[in-house]
Amino acid sequence: MTPRPPGTPFWRVGVDLTSVRELEQSVGGLGDRFLDRVFTPQEVEASRSSGGSVAESLAARFAAKEATIKVLRPTETHPPWREIEVRRLASGACELILHGAAAALATAEGIEEWSLSLSHEGGMAIAVVLGWGWRPDGPERLPADRA
Repeated sequence: MTPRPPGTPFWRVGVDLTSVRELEQSVGGLGDRFLDRVFTPQEVEASRSSGGSVAESLAARFAAKEATIKVLRPTETHPPWREIEVRRLASGACELILHGAAAALATAEGIEEWSLSLSHEGGMAIAVVLGWGWRPDGPERLPADRA
């Protein structure tokens, strides 16, 4: 059995709803510039090879990035979009992987684990993101407005 870390468990939830049509318009208007700025090559490839609508798949990933930002609660600018990555597992489920500034912000906030759920229907895509970790007790505790 893994020993429990000292402190108090905490979690944060982020939800985002994205219009598939608006995402299609962004891709249509900006093309690869938009895709390269927002999505990793793996995300674009997974969306193209999903067997479903590419726009729905990308919109769900975009919603996941927005929901993750809500969990991270940055006080300055948010991390680059590509540093928040949605990866499809062999089972078809997706997981959230953070890189660079996004990963550093999660660490600073005490967020150690992530859970992700994606869906799309009726021209909308939704993502629910749960981030959780252990908040230290005592003087090292994260400020109340940052936990």
